[in-house]
Amino acid sequence: MTKDNDTIIEIKNLSTNLGGTWVNKNLNLSVKRGEILAIVGGSGSGKTTLLREMLQLTKPTSGSIRIFDQELTTASPALLLKIQQRWGVLFQQSALFSSLTLLENTMFPLKEHTNLDEKTIKELALLKILLAGLPSEAATKYPSELSGGMQKRAGLARAIVLDPELILLDEPTSGLDPVNSAAFDELILNLQSTMGLTIVMVTHDLDSLWKIANRVAFLGDGQVLDVNNVKELVKNPHKLIQEFFNGPRGKVAQKGYL
Repeated sequence: MTKDNDTIIEIKNLSTNLGGTWVNKNLNLSVKRGEILAIVGGSGSGKTTLLREMLQLTKPTSGSIRIFDQELTTASPALLLKIQQRWGVLFQQSALFSSLTLLENTMFPLKEHTNLDEKTIKELALLKILLAGLPSEAATKYPSELSGGMQKRAGLARAIVLDPELILLDEPTSGLDPVNSAAFDELILNLQSTMGLTIVMVTHDLDSLWKIANRVAFLGDGQVLDVNNVKELVKNPHKLIQEFFNGPRGKVAQKGYL
């Protein structure tokens, strides 16, 4: 039985030593069901490592990671596979198979994890492609034929094709121009509301923080220094937080929100 139905991720006392360096030291973080939580921090603060540990691509040295009330660090391969089928992932470079069309890329998880027939798989994949804001004619194109913004949407279509409860995004707007970044933010908000998703994203995009994040977790010194809505977080006097939010770019992003 789930201890807290409103908590979808619970990370406790997480410590990670990579190559003799402590990336995380007794880090604690929880993610509430239905929220968009952004993870931010300076370079080398361990954001990507933390995301990789949630995905079990990197093993922590010690500590606990519970997702859907299941302990990931000790989960068997069979249990881990079941848990992984309940989340979707968008990697920074979209990680699309270059030899497959957009439709084939989107169909891939359905072929791997379901027993649905080919016609149903194709219909579901096309539906998710449209839901990700791509035109139907893009389905026959290969990744190299898609723009950067379209590749991000293609990766997102594949991430949501199994109707996950949780989406993990790694720098979702990196490499996009301001117009496409804003459009992608809108897409994430729409998917959150229409699919009831919980979304965790690692980002450097200050505009995204202000526009779509319900809460922001700031990483520094190997720990979560603060978790709050961004309007309150910028008031935190910690030196690292002030440097991050109150530089020239941070002040531009704040305009219109404060």
